[in-house]
Amino acid sequence: MKQSRSQFPVLRSQKGREWLTFLRWLKFNFVGGIGIGVQMSALAVFRSLLHWNYLLATAMAVEVAVLHNFLWHERFTWADRPALRFTHSLTRLARFNATNGAVSILGNLLLMRLLVGELRLNYMAANLIAIATCSLVNFLLSDRFVFDPGACDLG
Repeated sequence: MKQSRSQFPVLRSQKGREWLTFLRWLKFNFVGGIGIGVQMSALAVFRSLLHWNYLLATAMAVEVAVLHNFLWHERFTWADRPALRFTHSLTRLARFNATNGAVSILGNLLLMRLLVGELRLNYMAANLIAIATCSLVNFLLSDRFVFDPGACDLG
């Protein structure tokens, strides 16, 4: 038996939308948690093994995590808002990098400069603080701009 949207009125209500946003927030944080592992691993490789400057190592580690997170968010977090064409995915990737990537890289670099460069905090602990600080802004940008169903509607 085919079910229509009208059979699920809770999803059309304000509470239903809030519930879906909350579930999406949980998925976002799940992916982000994996991304933290990716970022911290990349940071450790770039800083400890390759002996890069901590700011360069941070920027590169963030970008690795941004790319990782985009792939997961498109296929998991916002799977209910699929890209209709490959070009839509590329547009989303550009938007994700321009928003989440910029917030993550700039936020991480500024906070790392403050926490490590000025306050002499351990670079790994400082990186965790920077990641948590940028998380909420990134969720809102992703939900309202990057993965907005009409954002890539080119006609």
